[in-house]
Amino acid sequence: MSINWYPGHMFKATKEIKEILNKVQVIIEVVDARLPYSSENPVIGRLSADKPTIKLLNKSDLADPKVTQLWIDHFETQQQVKAIAVSREQPEQIRSLSNLIKQMVPARSVGNINAMIMGIPNVGKSTLINTLSGRLIAKTGNEPAVTKRQQRIILDNGVTLFDTPGILWPKVENQQSAYRLATSGAIKDTAMEYDDVGFFAAEYLLKYYPENLKQRYQLDTLPDSELEFLETIGRQRGALVSGGLVNLNKISKILLTEFRDATLGRISLERPAMIEQELIELHIRLEKEAEKKKAKKEARKKRISRR
Repeated sequence: MSINWYPGHMFKATKEIKEILNKVQVIIEVVDARLPYSSENPVIGRLSADKPTIKLLNKSDLADPKVTQLWIDHFETQQQVKAIAVSREQPEQIRSLSNLIKQMVPARSVGNINAMIMGIPNVGKSTLINTLSGRLIAKTGNEPAVTKRQQRIILDNGVTLFDTPGILWPKVENQQSAYRLATSGAIKDTAMEYDDVGFFAAEYLLKYYPENLKQRYQLDTLPDSELEFLETIGRQRGALVSGGLVNLNKISKILLTEFRDATLGRISLERPAMIEQELIELHIRLEKEAEKKKAKKEARKKRISRR
């Protein structure tokens, strides 16, 4: 799956982040608790490599709590990283972040501390800011890329928070991550095909959350393949076209909607061990692609030298 979505304001936001980063003592990165790796932005990681970082696993009320704990443990093996699961259902926990920010830089416990909050689109960053500040500051919405410009917010306890627009990166190398981002709604629906993403989601859910599917769709047994599953629930929901065929696009949209609003239950789309294996496979693939590219370049040079 190829994602081609890198609006101009995201390029501008990345440039602005680099310009003010030297004024910031703490980085707050908001990720989606259902896909903590795939909703990380590698650009943010490179920019904040030497600064204390708080990882906020947001929307934790939608994620599998056991898997969320695996991710917290995973992140906290990294140097200068503190990971916390949060959600809008727990506003008091969010409001306590001001104190945690100060704890991350004990040498600066007296005086003002600048923190920067970052994250990809649609991870709930704006809702967190409004809860943290206790007033409506950031525009919220279920559509990606709502925040368009940088803001500075004064919080309690001498903390200044720099808010940035949600930024994606030009190319998602791990194609499994691309599908997870699409499944979660981090990418505008106009940038994907519902049935393509629906097949991915169905395959994953059949493997990792079969009981959730049985309960939601009142099935005693589950079909063996994602196509059969989508056709089964498509007929159940009346998602049909002429001739009695299942409208795969329509039933895929229904499945994705029910995942996103947790109608299917609390579900996580990835686990640390799964990502480790995918990264190994990605490294091998990228090495092979680089070798092919190099061989083509050398062959082209030889042809030119013979002329």
